[in-house]
Amino acid sequence: MIDKFRGIFKIPELRNRIKYTLLLLIVYRIGGHIFVPGIDAAKIQYAFQQQSGTLFQLYDLFAGGNLSRASIFALGIMPYISASIILQLLAAVVPYFERLQKEGEEGKKKITQYTRYGTVILSVIQGFGIATFLQSAMSEAVINPGMGFKLMTVISLAAGTSFIMWLGEQITERGIGNGISLIIFIGIIARYPTDILQTITAMQNPAASGLNFPKLIVLLILMVGVVVSIIAITQGQRRITVQYAKRVIGRRIYGGQSTHIPLRVNTAGVIPIIFAQSIMMFPNTLISFFPQSDFMNMMAGWFKWDHPFYLISYSLMVVFFTYFYTAIIFNPVDIAENMKKSGGFIPGIRPGKKTADYIDRVLTRITLPGGVYLALIAVIPVIFMNRLNAPFYFGGTGLLIVVGVALDTLQQIESHLILRHYDGFMAKGKLRGRR
Repeated sequence: MIDKFRGIFKIPELRNRIKYTLLLLIVYRIGGHIFVPGIDAAKIQYAFQQQSGTLFQLYDLFAGGNLSRASIFALGIMPYISASIILQLLAAVVPYFERLQKEGEEGKKKITQYTRYGTVILSVIQGFGIATFLQSAMSEAVINPGMGFKLMTVISLAAGTSFIMWLGEQITERGIGNGISLIIFIGIIARYPTDILQTITAMQNPAASGLNFPKLIVLLILMVGVVVSIIAITQGQRRITVQYAKRVIGRRIYGGQSTHIPLRVNTAGVIPIIFAQSIMMFPNTLISFFPQSDFMNMMAGWFKWDHPFYLISYSLMVVFFTYFYTAIIFNPVDIAENMKKSGGFIPGIRPGKKTADYIDRVLTRITLPGGVYLALIAVIPVIFMNRLNAPFYFGGTGLLIVVGVALDTLQQIESHLILRHYDGFMAKGKLRGRR
């Protein structure tokens, strides 16, 4: 394995791409410690600690902790992700955006440009919302409240998000891996050293923390098992065989080869968990703005992450959004039409509508275990972490992103190594990318 890592740095282009990627990620981490003007950082960190279980906690996960620090990168890359998802949804209902998706490289450029505009607009709107929230709900953390503070905050946050978007695009173009995913990835794993220190501190005082050595061993086994299962399901595919008919043009014979359509068990990726978490955290976010009462306390109890009502509702929403988002991003009719135009067919299935129905039926069947798997990944670690008194959270959205991005980046490095006749990371077979 050491020789294989050495092979990475023997390829000048790959070595430069990795160095460029690491440099921009360091720039991102440095920018995360530059605070928005007019904010008392210590007071705002304390105030955000009281927002556990709300949408602010979920947003802070994707922002790499920048929201709770009130840095210029507080919005993170979420406006860009939101704009991308909105355009994907529009492509399913608006003919103009649907045509852009089918126009190849030119259509992709236009969609990218619209995504950038949407990111800036959403950044301004969300920046104004955060500025208003800070000035009203956390007024003690704002040094000089007023319209000047709001304007400065909006400009700082929108500029910070635009800069992060530029960093992500530069990494994708000139670095290694998907830049946007890597920025989220580095923000999540930046929390791991703190989690390790918390675990060590808890182990030093097992009577108070409830975490002893046997529980730690069970916790480590659980963590390894969850990671292995995520890798297995993320890489899992159902391959549909496609045969292309032979065509004689002049003296040459074209086609006749056999290939396959790879249908992933987890086509939707981490998006269903993000949607489900956003909805389940929304009630607690609203409750935090109302005065405490018996009814509000009861509602807050139902939506705690360890309450049975929360766990069951959360699981059902994950399964629902898995089907919903898979239907948005994967269109069997388009696949069947493209196959028909290029002379391809599935053995035993007539081209056209029958092929589309067959692909849809297979996709529906494999999406169910994919949705159940996402629900289990989101729920089971929560239950075990609670019972084992873990001093950190492990599972759900963050873990899926970390494993998925790591696999995708390794697959790209593997491709560079094999292209230049070096051995890849895998002794047998190859890493399969998520896309």
